[in-house]
Order: sequence, then C-alpha cells, then structure tokens
Amino acid sequence: MPNSRRANCYDYPQYWDLAFRSETKLEADFIEAASAKYCNFKASRLMEPGCGGGRLVVEMAARAYSVLGYDLSEPSVRYLEKRLARRKLRADVLTADMTTFVAKKPMDAAFCTFNTFRHLTTEDAARQHLECVAKSLRPGGIYILGFHLLPPDADEECIERWSAKHGKTKVTITLRVLNFDRQTRLEMIRFSLRVRSGQRDLKLKSDYQYRIYTAAQFHRLLVSVPQFELCDVYDFWYDIEDPLQLSNQLGDAVFILRKIA
Repeated sequence: MPNSRRANCYDYPQYWDLAFRSETKLEADFIEAASAKYCNFKASRLMEPGCGGGRLVVEMAARAYSVLGYDLSEPSVRYLEKRLARRKLRADVLTADMTTFVAKKPMDAAFCTFNTFRHLTTEDAARQHLECVAKSLRPGGIYILGFHLLPPDADEECIERWSAKHGKTKVTITLRVLNFDRQTRLEMIRFSLRVRSGQRDLKLKSDYQYRIYTAAQFHRLLVSVPQFELCDVYDFWYDIEDPLQLSNQLGDAVFILRKIA
C-alpha cells in the first residue's frame, strides 16, 4: 500500500522537477532563441520568478549564463542550492515573493514558463508582478511568460495525467479541476503526485487555486502595464519560427513581453 498524505507538492521539489524534466532542454533552447531574436543585445543575465526546484536555473547556469532564481517555497530554494553545489554551478537563489521582488541589478531577460503566474489569483497581484519584472529588466529586456489560456469552449472538468522516470524513480502526476468559476475567474486544481522508488511508494495530494485568463482578459491586463509591449505569442511547442496570433483558439500560450526603452 502506498503511503498517502496531504502535503504541499512544492515541498517535494525533487519529484516535481522530475515530472517536468523532459521539457527542460526544449524550454532552455527557446529562452536562448527568444533572447537572440527579441533583444538587441547579447542576453547574459537571466531571472526566473517562481523557480521552484530550479531545473531551468540549473540548465541555464550550466550554459554559462548568470542566473537569478527566486521562489516563496523555502524547501524548493534549499533543494536548488544543493543541486547547484552538487554540480559545481553558480546562481543567485533566494526566497522572495513574485508580487514584490525587484532585482538589484538590471536583468537582460526573465522567464516563467509553465503556469506559475496563475498562482497570482487577483488582478492586482498579477499587475504588481508584471510591474516588478519590468523594474528588474534593462530597457529592451524581455519577459518570457507561459501559461494556459481558457478558450470559450474549454472543458471545465479537465483531467491530465503523465509519468516520468529517472533512474529507479518513477513519478506520476495527475491534475484534476475540482472547482471552476468563469465569473470569479478562479479554479481549484488538485495535484496528485505518486512516487515509486525502490521500496518506496508515496502519494502526495495538494489543492491549488489558479486565476483564469481568456486571451482578451490577459490582453487587458497587459494594457494596464505600459512598461511592456507584446512582441509575439507562441505555444508550448516552442517553435521560434512559428509565432501565433493571440486569439480564443489558443489553449497554451508563451508571451514575449519586451520592456519599452
């Protein structure tokens, strides 16, 4: 029988990052390609808000970038520090809030690729975060922001499940929508994480509230943050040669926002 517990899945970053491990190279390649395409300077200083266990911080540090990562989860930050030390890599890592943190030195580019932004459940919090990132970037710097949009015909009772394996450890993650309200623009998502590693069989379960965005709603938010211009939109295929139109047909979106010089 698996050992089942209610816990914050983000307190187990080693398993959380394993679940998304296969996306790391694709995302990192896109960060490099987008920086080369949309910055008129060589981007060497990078920042990741809500970095979690830091799979992208580690990857970009290994590619010789100067990287700053921050997250509210202290277990995630401690885990990332150990990962960097184990691989003899350097990065600035700290515990901080996405709605208040501003980098002391201007960054060339920032990235937040997979729905972390939607943890900011009010319009004010989302706006404050964008304003803080804009203050952290040098003029002409970009913010690569990825999350799921809500098409008008979206299934409100969506369930996603996938598995990932590394060595003897297998992780299966299930995402289930528990509550969904278009008027309040909030949904409750249950994250179930099952870990099998040797004799260990662990089940973790957490419920998180996410803010809902249609294409029009996010566009309105952007208009309220005049420090940024929208350069292009992509999807989670991360094809730098195939920018898309911001429309109701988009279910997953990666926005390239550039700080106006």
